[in-house]
Formats: sequence, C-alpha cells, structure tokens
Amino acid sequence: MRDIFDEMSGADGVTRPAYAAIETWLKATPPAILAAKREEAERLFRRTGITFAVYTEGGDPERLIPFDIIPRVIDSDEWATLERGLIQRVKALNAFLADIYGEREIISAGKIPTELVDDNPAYQKLMIKCATPRGIYTHIAGIDLVRTGPDEFYVLEDNCRTPSGVSYMLEDRAVMMRLFPDLFANAGVEPISRYPEFLLRTLQSIAPPRCEGEPTVVVLTPGQYNSAYYEHTFLADEMGVELVEGVDLIVRDNQVFTRTTRGPKKVDVIYRRIDDDYLDPLAFRPDSALGVPGLMQAYCAGNVTLANAPGAGVADDKAVYVYVPEMVRFYLGEEPILKNVPTWDCAKDDALAYVLDHLDELVVKETRGSGGYGMLVGPHATKKQRADFAKKLRKSPSAYIAQPTLALSTCPTFVESGVAPRHIDLRPFVLCGADKIRIVPGGLTRVALTEGSLVVNSSQGGGTKDTWVLRAPNGGASK
Repeated sequence: MRDIFDEMSGADGVTRPAYAAIETWLKATPPAILAAKREEAERLFRRTGITFAVYTEGGDPERLIPFDIIPRVIDSDEWATLERGLIQRVKALNAFLADIYGEREIISAGKIPTELVDDNPAYQKLMIKCATPRGIYTHIAGIDLVRTGPDEFYVLEDNCRTPSGVSYMLEDRAVMMRLFPDLFANAGVEPISRYPEFLLRTLQSIAPPRCEGEPTVVVLTPGQYNSAYYEHTFLADEMGVELVEGVDLIVRDNQVFTRTTRGPKKVDVIYRRIDDDYLDPLAFRPDSALGVPGLMQAYCAGNVTLANAPGAGVADDKAVYVYVPEMVRFYLGEEPILKNVPTWDCAKDDALAYVLDHLDELVVKETRGSGGYGMLVGPHATKKQRADFAKKLRKSPSAYIAQPTLALSTCPTFVESGVAPRHIDLRPFVLCGADKIRIVPGGLTRVALTEGSLVVNSSQGGGTKDTWVLRAPNGGASK
C-alpha cells in the first residue's frame, strides 16, 4: 500500500511547523465545542444562502456544501513555488489559445496533434476572425492541484472557461474569521479579501481599446436555476457591478447596452458565466434563450470584451492537458514548474491497450467531462463496472484519458467520528489582466468527506475547507 502524505503530520508523523497553531488549537478544543462551531457555521451558511444545485438527483435540489472547520495550511515557501508555477502555466495556456486562433505555430511544429484542436467541440472557428482585446483568452482560470508528498504537487486539470468556487473560498474565510478570531490573530494568515477588487481591476484592464472613461463591467448569468447562481450574485455584489441575464442586454450598431430605468447604458466588459453555445443565438445555438442576439458580432467588432473568451475551452480539454508542459517549453522557453499527472491518451492504440489491461489501477476520465461525472476510479470499482467501462473505451477511445490513482494528501477533518484524515485538492484562481496577473494567496480546498474516497467534487458529496497561506517568517507577503 502506498504511503499517503498527511498535510499536518508530514511523512515522518511529526507535526509540520505550518500546522503548529492548528495542533495547539485542536488539543485545547473539546470535540463538543468543535461540533457546536460546525453547527454554527452551517447556520451562517444557510442564513447567507450559500447553496449548490445537483442536477442529477432530480428536481435540482439546492443544498449546502458541507464545510469543515479545520483549515488546510500552506507555508509561504510552498505557496511561492505554486504561485510561480500557476503564473507560468496560465501564460502558456493563453499563448496556446492565441496561437491556435492565429498562426497555429505549435501545430506546424508538430508539438500537438491537429485533430486535438480542429476536432475539439470547444474550438470556435468564429474566433479565428476575432482578435480578443489585449490578446488574452482565459482571464479567470481555476487550476486544480493535488499533492502526494512534501514537495510533490501535480496539476490535475486546468479550468479555462467559467471556473466556479471562488465565492466558497471567500465565504469559508469569512465564517472562519467570525468563529475563530483568536486563532487567526496568532497564526499569521495571508488575507484573501482583495479578490473581488482584483477581479474588477482585471476585468476593467481588458476593456476594448476604444473604451473611453471607466469601463462598465457586468456579470452575465444564465439565471437562478444555474448551479452556480449564488456565486454569480455574490461576485456582482462584491464588485459593485450589475448582474444581468441575456434579456437585460441588447445590441445596437455592434454595441452592447444594458437596459436601465434611465435608458440604455453601454457595456464594455462582460464577465460571462454562460457556456459558449448559449452566448448568442445568432452565432451558436439558435434555440438559446439565455444569450444575447448579435453579441458575437459586437465582440468581433472590438466593441465589447467577453471574459473568458469564447473558444477558451480548448485549453482545458483533458486530452489537450497532456501537452501543457510542452506548451510551456514552446511558448515560454522554460521548464514547467508544476508537473502534470502521467496521462494515457486512449486515442493512441498502445495507450488504450495499456489502460484496458490496468483498469483496476487507473482513474479513467472523459476528456470533456467535469464535476466528477463519467469517470471510473478503477481500484474502487466492481468487476462489472470495469467491464462496462471497457466497452465504452473500445467504442470511443478518443473520448477518454487515464491516469494513475494518486495517493492524494490528507488533511485532518472533523467528521462524525471525530478528527480524521480525508483526501483533499486545491483550486487557486488566476486572474490575467492586460496590466498584470493577480492571485490571492490560497484557493478553494475541496475535501472528500467519505473515508478513503478520492472524489472531492461538491457534486459528488465533497465539502470545502478554508485554505491558509502563512506569511513569510520575515513578514513579507505574497504578491
């Protein structure tokens, strides 16, 4: 059995320095107090209305995402490395997107198969003729990381379209600070409260060049039935901008306006939380009632910026993920700071043969899947489940990739039986503006609440934790 790295105890079983305050706190706090604080946290979340819809369970039930009151801690050196790696990776992803909608040099150089781009459903040919303002395609990226050892972090996947979860990151912190103010005072935790300000500044920086004065920014939501609707309202409120739906926007003379009681108001930047296919019924799905007719024409005319750009999803395809380290080398001339998980592309005959022979050891994912759906965790699957999945693989091999079952690190978590280790991951959010790249120190830590489970997705019963990045010993702060 492989060793599993515990974030608090480390590889040698000795409490790591970053967790010293947490260890002291846990020793001094009886389980009954922890349980009472957890209940109080749940009341606070319910009062705030932080819910998450799970579509597959019928009736779109809205529920609270379970919250664990024991934070995950990252020391300043670890974070400094992660931050540099995240910036490097997102620069390469943006360079890749600009290239495949432009000169296609990486394809000409034979560094990535043509079909992975041209046959990708997320590849929007309309974007070939559209120059994105400032040349940025994914302005808000969520990069999922896992850890397997003291210095072993891996990128599990890139989210370059409409990554969710930042509202939970911020609300988790707010609740923790309210419940445990003394703990924060002694631990030296970097703040994350500037994220809404950073997001607004990022969005304002990518306004079309011909925009005059302060840009008008809006958040475009599919509406209250979307699973992330809470986040859409939260971010609009925090930034102090309008939350709009498609019916609230109109296009005239290739300009976008929002309806107001004082008449139409020009819009410069749209932080859209609607999938590409639904953005504009004249350009994509004609049956879309969520989008704005004529929006893409205004976009291609350079009169409005969409964040993230249509077609950015090519970069977070799980089959394209295999080539991200090569993108770093090709575009930046650097070695990747963050590692990829070894991945088998099932479209290749030899890889498919290996995966079929080792299904009991591997995790198999749909290349265009998300939310933990459509995947097989081989070691935890039954013989019949593996046999059924093998049929899918043989039928559509290019629709799947496979990865080894990583021994994800664990973090102490307060569950019904008391404090126990549970597997976790981390999603930091990277903001790419025309002026700079911004990251608040931390991210959303997701935790698999079921003992032994490696699936941390909220849609699969996972919960969240506050993520602490500690200040450097010299008092310096992360950027």
